[in-house]
Amino acid sequence: MATPVKVHGPPLSTAVSRVLACLIEKDVQFQLIPVNMSKGEHKSSDFLKIQPFGQVPAFQDESTSLFESRAICRYVCEKYAEKGNKGLYGSNPLAKASIDQWLEAEGQSFNPPSSVLVFQLAFAPRMKIKQDQSLINQNHDKLAKVLEVYEKRLGESRFLAGDEFSLADLSHLPNTHYLVNATDRGELFTSKKNVGRWWAEISSRDSWKKVVDMQKHSS
Repeated sequence: MATPVKVHGPPLSTAVSRVLACLIEKDVQFQLIPVNMSKGEHKSSDFLKIQPFGQVPAFQDESTSLFESRAICRYVCEKYAEKGNKGLYGSNPLAKASIDQWLEAEGQSFNPPSSVLVFQLAFAPRMKIKQDQSLINQNHDKLAKVLEVYEKRLGESRFLAGDEFSLADLSHLPNTHYLVNATDRGELFTSKKNVGRWWAEISSRDSWKKVVDMQKHSS
């Protein structure tokens, strides 16, 4: 029996939850290893050996160690190509390129403003950190402009990279989940016909429901 891969980090982390959703889609066995970030465990010497930047997630597959959630997801899709959702990262060069371009859009255009909003609106109040309203307004506007591009694209295809759910869609789940369910900015997504339809579909996948359940049961 194959040794389960190891994911170090709390499921409430957006980057950790991205990797967990990918592993569940690919039907790859994993072991989730808690990291208590409030106690600084992510800065310990042992943890820094597998994640030199002291961030989560850290990922181990036997003797292989990786960090950066999108790179981990690509690795999982390539190594375990014949498991689970076989089309998650495309099955030919053109499909992969289409998925990659929307993964890049997520990482470079969607993630920066959405991450600021997630932190400022969902996490700062829990952490008793003062919110920066000008930063919130600025990034709300940036994200709204990005989602205008998505609205047009999703009027042309069912999902971002084509007519099949892919890693490109999956990568948007963590931040969008917080914005729709834990802030007052959900209408950025739900008020748009195509983006709203897309979000309803991708967020109802069994893989993501399992991740959300793991988040609810974590401290």
